[in-house]
Amino acid sequence: MEGKISVLILSGNRILRESIAHILTNKREFQVFDAEPPGSSFSPNDYHVAPDVWVSDSLQCLVDASQHPFERRDGQRAGCVLVAMQDDTKHFLKAVSYGALGYVLQEASAVDVVAAIRGVAHGEAMCPARLARVLFDYVASHRNTAHAGRVRKQFQLTRREQQLIPLVGRGLTNKEIAAELSVSEQTVKSHIHRILRKIGVEDRFEINAAFQSDQMGP
Repeated sequence: MEGKISVLILSGNRILRESIAHILTNKREFQVFDAEPPGSSFSPNDYHVAPDVWVSDSLQCLVDASQHPFERRDGQRAGCVLVAMQDDTKHFLKAVSYGALGYVLQEASAVDVVAAIRGVAHGEAMCPARLARVLFDYVASHRNTAHAGRVRKQFQLTRREQQLIPLVGRGLTNKEIAAELSVSEQTVKSHIHRILRKIGVEDRFEINAAFQSDQMGP
């Protein structure tokens, strides 16, 4: 079996286990093991295998295994591929947070399942394109949140003043900003004046330039 991709299929669904095992055993590159997960107190140590990839249809199995993950023969962490998964953003992000490297939806084909297992075995992360975009947006939003925190700390901007920065960057007038935030135009003017004073620039165009320059940093 030297050189083959070792795959453990861990599922309480016998039909799913046998179906994936059948698909993989028809490919010469795979060595396949299948097993049922225990009813409780799950631990990878219960299984005397060292898979390159382990496959499950249960996010809970991944959560349970996160403390003591499956290890490959070389001692590295085995990749996890979740199959028959919900097309659900929160479910997907939770799976990624617990270490899943493959996420295959319920309507996926056998070809998709094999591609995900093969990709994860070769060090890739595999998921539908739409969910990849979800992951990109999630990371970007958290970076922006961290950036906003740095801006607030550095310039001591209020939350309302922070809200104005991207609106100014879009080139909106005070009247348009007022309509967007449901405040008076005079209130917007006051906020803009305080922002100018706090960050040390002379006009609103410099506000946008100052923050774009800051966001280019690490």
